[in-house]
Order: sequence, then C-alpha cells, then structure tokens
Amino acid sequence: MLFVSNRNHSRGGVLIVVLKLHEINFELTKMVLLHLALELATIYNGRLKVSRVCSEIEELSKHGTMLPPDMLGLTDEQVEELHLVDEWADKCVPSGGWSLSPDPVGRRNGRQPQEKMQDILEKAVDDARTMISKKLIDQGSVMQQKIVQDALDLLRGAVTIVYPMQLPPHDPIRMEFLNTEDLTGTQASLEVIEPSKMQLWFAGKLMLSDRKLGEIVGNNEKTKIIIKLSKINEGAPSREPVMSEEAKKQLTLHAYRRQEELKKLEQDDDDQYLNSSWSDSRSLKRQVHGLDDVKFRFTK
Repeated sequence: MLFVSNRNHSRGGVLIVVLKLHEINFELTKMVLLHLALELATIYNGRLKVSRVCSEIEELSKHGTMLPPDMLGLTDEQVEELHLVDEWADKCVPSGGWSLSPDPVGRRNGRQPQEKMQDILEKAVDDARTMISKKLIDQGSVMQQKIVQDALDLLRGAVTIVYPMQLPPHDPIRMEFLNTEDLTGTQASLEVIEPSKMQLWFAGKLMLSDRKLGEIVGNNEKTKIIIKLSKINEGAPSREPVMSEEAKKQLTLHAYRRQEELKKLEQDDDDQYLNSSWSDSRSLKRQVHGLDDVKFRFTK
C-alpha cells in the first residue's frame, strides 16, 4: 500500500516508505511528524477495509446476501426444524433476478445474481484492488486518503446497482460501508491498528509523536526513508532481510547454473585432450630438429 500527501516528491518533500510485516504499504510526502501516525493509520486501516469489502463482494456475487445471524452455518434440515425464516431474502433481491447457488459454508442465502450483475461486481472489485495495489509503488504512483475513499465509493456504487433495495442490515458489506462492522474474534481484528495505539519506527528507534520529522531525518527535502508500523507494547519490529526476494532468486539461479556446469565437466572424457597437438610431449624436440612437418612417401 502506498500513500503520499498533496505535495509532489519531485518538487520537494520527504518521501516515506512505510513497511508493515515486511511489505511496502504506502508512501507519504510530509515535512512534520505531527498527525503523521493518524494519517498513516487512516490509510492503512482504510486499505484493509477495502480488501475486506472486496472479499465479501466476491462471495456476494457467488452466493447472494448474508443469512441472519441465527441461521448462519445451519443446514436446510436444521433451519426447517427450528422454523427459521430469512425475512430479508425477498426484500433484498438483485436486479435482473437470481439463480440458486448454495453457499457451501452456510453463510449466504444462495441467491446468486445474474451473470451481467456478477460482471459489475467483479469489475468493481478488480478496479478497487488496482487502486490500492502495492504494485503502484513500482510505477511511481502515490496514495492519498481520497483514493482509498474513492475505492470504497466505487464498491458501494456497484453494490447499489446490483441491489437497489440495499443489503440486509446484518450483511458485513453494508456494515463496512456504514462503519458499524464488528471484527471481534476475527483475524482482521488483529491486522487493524488503532491510531492511538500506533507506533512509528525508523532506523530501529521509536519515533516520538511530539517531534518534527525534520529533527529525525534532517532538512533535506528530497529524502527517502523507510519506517515501520507497530502496535504499542509490541516492541521494535524485526529487521528487514539483508537480501531481497529477487536477489535470493538470482543467487539460487546462479548456484543452479554453476552446479549444472560442474556436472557437465565431470561427464567429459578426461583423456580427450591427449589427441590435441599441444599435448604431444615430443613436439618441441621435432621442431628443433626440423622434423615437425616431415611427410613420407613410399615409391617403388
């Protein structure tokens, strides 16, 4: 993920590459550290929200809306035995109708939107993921809070087109859009970092929030630094590996090629050189006596 403020790095400003779990997350151009952690937390957590919504929309496209909490994970027989009814199934119908596609994990009602509506959802997911992709760093692109919000708006628009009557209030997609999601007990809750509990690290040292960025990295505007995020009481993040993944691949490839060359040399005939003229131990003596190029011809 990458982030940059409203200043262009080529014209000035400190370029900050933030690493989280050894991955480039976002870049930022900003001269002071004040409110930096808040902005980074907003971008970081916002990108996680986009990823969660994209994953849920993929399931929405395959198996329809979310079942009520009291019907989650139950089989059809159990639902019938308990006399449970999904009251939102007929209220939240996708445009163009639906086809039956049961959810194997029992989370969604199995009313899959038609193919054209699926294409709308899938395209929105692909576009949103591209907008927040970490590959944009290699292209020199930058990320702002507005781009994350635009990605969420894009997803919200696609869902509204397919479900004009909105999703059920208990559907995680709708809850994400309304910022009422409950991540308690999920893996996602471990990834989210509250702004008040975020710490910034640079060069193995904690960056104190009351200091200016220039006091830590100097006043050279065209500077690039790498910092890391962590939660309070987690301690200093681990150091980055000495070699990148690409360098490791190249080293492994070189070692493989060298091993193949050695195998080929071992298979060669060690005595093959004896047929060469330079390996003849008597060639120097014949040259001295002028017998190096003597030819014989027998006649009667």
